[in-house]
Parts: sequence; structure tokens; C-alpha cells
Amino acid sequence: MSNLKLRVFLVGSLMAGLASGETIGSVDTAFILLGPDHKVVVDAYDDPKVAGVTCYVSRAKTGGIQGGLGLAEDKAEASIACRQVGPISFAKPLKQQEEVFNQSLSVLFKKLRVVRMVDKQRNTLVYLTYSDKLVDGSPKNGITAVPVDRSNPIPLR
Repeated sequence: MSNLKLRVFLVGSLMAGLASGETIGSVDTAFILLGPDHKVVVDAYDDPKVAGVTCYVSRAKTGGIQGGLGLAEDKAEASIACRQVGPISFAKPLKQQEEVFNQSLSVLFKKLRVVRMVDKQRNTLVYLTYSDKLVDGSPKNGITAVPVDRSNPIPLR
């Protein structure tokens, strides 16, 4: 492996490790003779600013030799379901819209993102997942909502 490729691999591995959620499970979607199979992976992310809410994101994971080395670019397709998993509480007021998670889909430039939006009128947290790329992102997206009991108004900054 050339020196440049090694550096790119190490940077990509570090970036991917910073934002990963807890992997719940995966299923194989295509057999690959050399390297891991292509998969759909399900990860759980606890919202860092909203106790009691967990988001489950399913996404494609490319296999093969490049996928096994972390050099493959994963497809820009994902699904999301966020649920109340305990009492909902807020440590401090939330922004109207803010990115809460991101996951690298390639060594450089491509990320899967999850953005939280607050629907103040309905006292609901809305989560959107999409991917972006330095030059051209994907319009494929997923959305879910977690209603919060009206006796617990969502604080906004």
C-alpha cells in the first residue's frame, strides 16, 4: 500500500470511529467471495441532548476487499426510526434544527447525517436522515417523529 493510500485509510478509519453508533445487527444482502459480504447494518444512536430518545438507522455497508479495508464508498441509502425508550428530558434548550449524528460512508467526503428539528406547535421531535457528498449529495432520505407529552414542553433557545 502506498504511503498516501495508507494515510487516507488511517484518516478515514479515525473519522469513521468518531461517530459510530451501537451496532444492533446486520443482514447479508450479497455474497462476496473475497472479503465481507454486502450488508444492511442497523445502528442505535441515543440522542445526546434528549434523554429517553434513541434513533435506529439502517444503512447499506459495502463488502468485498475494499469494504473490508474501509476503502469502499457505501450507498447513500438509509432508513430511520426514532423512539421514546424512557422518560424524555432535556438538559438544556434545543436549537430549532441541529445535526445530532453523522457516520462516514466513504474514506473521504461522504457522510450519512441525522438532523433533529423541533415542531414546536405539535411538541414533536422530527429526525431526518440523508447523505451528503462534497460535490453531489443524494436526495434519498428518511424521516421519523417522536411526539413529546404536552406536559413536557420542548425548550428552545
